[in-house]
Amino acid sequence: MASTSSNSSGKLRELQTFITGHNAATGNTTIQDRRSAEWQSYDHGGMAFHVPFTTSSFPVSMKNDEDIETHDRTVASGKLGIVNPNGTVLRFVDFAPLFESMMHRTRSLDYGIVVEGSIELVLDSGERQVLGRGDVCVQRGTNHAWRNPSDAEWARVVYILQDSQPVEVGGERLKEYLGRSEGEIPGSGNDA
Repeated sequence: MASTSSNSSGKLRELQTFITGHNAATGNTTIQDRRSAEWQSYDHGGMAFHVPFTTSSFPVSMKNDEDIETHDRTVASGKLGIVNPNGTVLRFVDFAPLFESMMHRTRSLDYGIVVEGSIELVLDSGERQVLGRGDVCVQRGTNHAWRNPSDAEWARVVYILQDSQPVEVGGERLKEYLGRSEGEIPGSGNDA
């Protein structure tokens, strides 16, 4: 079971989310909400997730703040998997020193951007690639893991995950696979 904390590692900068909107009376733009990060710890504290925002449709409707209300319901449900069916997920992940995530695959197209430290992409083929601050991995439904190569520093990666059509290789449809985190992280439910 994941635990909630105010900070993932105590060593990386705490995050804030600023949600903009419009003043109904004047039409002027405004920051209508400020939110502190809420972290969920997984895999015995080896990694922590923070989800600042999700969408559940495309194109998204912002009428009457429907998008904000839908996001709040999605996160509060406790059922958000790595991917949000028919939508997107903005997720920060902090990785402890020398921690390697579970090998996993999702039915999604993901942009992973390193914002603190470095992270090593590990593919099931055995191929490895170290990414530094500012580097991007475009993850296309492949089986992979993430490893923090530092023995002292935490790493932080921001992911933008988008639901996708089923991934097929050689005529076989690939399914979501969560490895050792199956049951700890809810299934996404988009590959039935």
